[in-house]
Formats: sequence, C-alpha cells, structure tokens
Amino acid sequence: MRKLLTGAAVALSAAVPGALAAVGPGASQAPSRPALRAASASQALPPPAAPAPQAGPDLAALVTLKDVQRHLAAFQEIADYNGGNRAVGGQGFGVSVRYVVGRLKKAGFKPTVQRFTFPYWRERSDPQLARVAPSKASYKVGTDFLTFAYSGAGTVTAPVQAVDLPASGEGTSGCESGDFAGFRKGSIALMQRGTCAFATKVAKARAAGAAAAVIYNKPGEKGPVNGTVEKVAPIPVVGPSYRVGSELAKAAKKGGLSLRVRTDAVHGKRSASNVIADTRRGRAGNVVVAGAHLDSVPAGPGINDNATGAAALLAVAEKIGKLGAKDVRNRVRFAWWGAEEEGLVGSTHYVKSLGAAARGRIALDLNFDMLGSPNGTRAVYDGDHSARLGTVPPAGSGAIEKTFRDYFAGRRLPVTQTPFDGRSDYGPFVAKGIPSGGIETGAEGVKTAAEAKAYGGKAGKAYDPCYHAKCDRMRNVDLKLLDTNVDAVAYVTQRFAASTLPVNGEARVAAMPAAPYLPEWQGPYLVR
Repeated sequence: MRKLLTGAAVALSAAVPGALAAVGPGASQAPSRPALRAASASQALPPPAAPAPQAGPDLAALVTLKDVQRHLAAFQEIADYNGGNRAVGGQGFGVSVRYVVGRLKKAGFKPTVQRFTFPYWRERSDPQLARVAPSKASYKVGTDFLTFAYSGAGTVTAPVQAVDLPASGEGTSGCESGDFAGFRKGSIALMQRGTCAFATKVAKARAAGAAAAVIYNKPGEKGPVNGTVEKVAPIPVVGPSYRVGSELAKAAKKGGLSLRVRTDAVHGKRSASNVIADTRRGRAGNVVVAGAHLDSVPAGPGINDNATGAAALLAVAEKIGKLGAKDVRNRVRFAWWGAEEEGLVGSTHYVKSLGAAARGRIALDLNFDMLGSPNGTRAVYDGDHSARLGTVPPAGSGAIEKTFRDYFAGRRLPVTQTPFDGRSDYGPFVAKGIPSGGIETGAEGVKTAAEAKAYGGKAGKAYDPCYHAKCDRMRNVDLKLLDTNVDAVAYVTQRFAASTLPVNGEARVAAMPAAPYLPEWQGPYLVR
C-alpha cells in the first residue's frame, strides 16, 4: 500500500518535564492515526491531579502489558502463517476474527460476528503518468503521483484541458457543471484538489466526456494526492503533487499538452465482518461503545496499525468481568471493526445497520487506532474543537477529551490533540451525532521539534516509519508508550461504564450532529 508524505497540523497541548523518551524500531528499549500532528505551540498543563478513584477494582491495574503483548504475538503469528498480513479478503483476517471470538467466549462473552460485503479495489500493476507533447517526461509513482482508490482501469493518451484552475489558493476546480463549458469530449480533465469531494469532480468530468481525470494537490500540500473516489469510476483517475500539477497547468495554458494515463486495477465485491460483544452487566439504554479496527493493509501484518488497538481492547474486555455492578452501570459494547483500511467500511456498516432507537441508546463511542508508534506522541481526539481543525464533534465529545487529559495529567504524562478529520472509525458515529473520543500515537505524519522535546524521539521523522508497510511487526511497537495508553483505555472505559454523566447526563436523547459532517478523510484516503 501507499505511504503518505505529510500529516495535518494540530497543536501540542501539553509538555511535561520528565516525559517518556522515544525509541526507534526496537520496542524493548526505552520509549519514544486521524496522522497527524505538527506541533505549533506548547502550553503548560494545569497542576496534575491524581485520576479519580474507582468505586471498586481498578481495571487499569488489572490489565497488564503482558496481556496485550500476548495478543500482539498472536496477531503477528496469524499474519506470518497467512500470507504476511491480516487484510480483509485474506485468510489472516478470518483467523484474526476467530481468535478474537475465541478469547471473548473464554472470558464469558457471547460475541456476535456481523458479516457484510464491500466494494473491493486493488491495483494489479504500477500506473503510468507521462507527458507526450509538446515535450516528453515521465512521472514517478509514489513521489509524483498516485492512483485514486476506485479509479477505473484503462490507458488514455489524449490532449489535456484545464478545468477552472484557480490563479491561487484552493478554488473550486471541477466542482460545478459550468466549469466544463466548452470541454472537448475525449480530453483529459486537469483539475486542482479543493472544496468539493473528488467523487464530485470525477462525476462531472465524466459527464462532460472526459476520458481520464488528473486531480493535483493544492498549494501548501506536499506529495501526491492519496485520494478515493469512493465508488468505482468509469475512467482512470490519478493524483499528482502540486509541483507536478502546477507544471502541467502552465503547459496546458500554453496549449498543445497531451498526457498518457494508464491505470491497471481490479474491482468487485468481497466479504468481511465485525466482532461485537456486550458486557452482561449495565443498562442497555446507555451503551458505551469501545472500538478498534482488526484488519491490516495487504502490505504487512499491521501490528502497530492496528493490532495495538485491537489487542488493548481485547485485554480490557477479558478483565472487565472482574468489576462489580457499581462499576458497570452502563453496558459496554466492545467492537472490532473490519475493512477500516478499505475506508471505514465495517464501522459504517454497523452504524447504518442501527435504527434511530438503537443509535439513541449509544451514549458515546471510544476509538483506539495505533497505540504504540515507535516515534509517536500521545494524542487525544479534540472533543472540544479548541484547535479549530477537522469537523466540529458532537456535544459531549469535549467531556471525553477531558477525561483522557485528566488521567494523563494525573500521571504527569504529556498529551497532544488530534482532529476529527475522518481518518478512523469514529467517523460514522460523529456523522450521526454520537459523542466520540479516543487516543492514537501517529502514522505517517512528521514529528515536530516541540513534540520531540516533550516525548523524545526524532523530530523531522515519521511517527511510524513502518506505517502501512511490511516492517509493521512486533519490533515496530514502542511498548512503554503502549503501556501508558492501555492504562488510559482501561481507565476511561471503566469511568464511563460507571457513569456517563459529564457526557450526556446519564440519559441518551436523539443524537444530532454539531454541524454537517464533511470529513477530509475516509480512513486512509482523502475524500476532498
């Protein structure tokens, strides 16, 4: 799979003296997806206070790092013996599902396997983007351009026609039917990323008779466009970097520009599944959902992304039965989502499968995706929207953020914040107005100097250098960072199992999105 070059910016919100030091790929050494943060400021934490005492047993103390490591080792072995990955559609994912189900049954749960189908798409060979007139040049896949997910397959050599390219800034190139006035059928449509969804641009280009679409990145964004058109397109679609795209725009303005675009992809339907398990205790009318995606990408075993989240959730589920009735007043629903790497398919299917009444019984959603990045940070989702990035989350999300922050502050551990931008499985819940939160440690985004000062590790390097790669194995996990995050997963799960008072007043009402949900991402892919 492809590896992105940049991540979205979000402020470093706390730096604590004596914070954990980062490590490289050696997980057994001293420590170091949205993806994600470039720190722009440092703020002092309020005086740390110890986490609020639990009414009974302490779930964070019951769940140990060894419990989580045991599951990580199992997921690694499953991948090693099943083609090197745990991607949906392969044996590795199926065995991972059976492993989770078996462990849950042993812990006293009655898990449900929710099966679904999804549109499958994969490239069979490298794409091509080349200039054939008035001069010749070839562009490099991965550096200069990428194929859009769900691009159509084919080879097109044709003149290029620019479509309402802005003189500066983002613009609305290709967003309106009028942009294609005078478009010559059979031409390649050259558009700039901006404002509307890629699917909209491609649909309007196709309606105008375009034989292929080239959508280049907007100013200020590095690297090619790692995008999706969401459904299989009838024409090839590729996404160059801004540097390449702006060069093509200049050539198109002069006239006589022709390109060769070739994409080779296969698509169809495949099946996957979610694993859902509810606690026996707790009110069915006020449910706390705690989820993590179970699948990897085809390129590797996906141990940090996201066996860490899946294993942490499983370890917490195995020990939550030791809590008493006073600690589990609200039902906890553990969920392992399938096909997240295909664009949040499993979590989206689950939320869509619920009627309004069933959605109304969900108090909140907790999401855990990548908890041990080797050059990572400790990022809490921005529930109060203080960074003004990403979508405005539903009311109650700020209380979830504060719960995580208070826990880490009590342990004198630094945190950053990360936006709700659609990169993980909270997306379908946020879209339906369900309060959401969680933590992650970073993917392909680059660590800033401020973050390196707070956490250790290497500034200017990716949070996870093995993101979506073959090397995402056990040694790619920072165990000390993971350990503190697992404690937080357990603590916050127990906190809301006992009471959701600060989130929803202990009584669900009809969920209402805070604002129209217009995410920038759909899992690993940009949508606009």
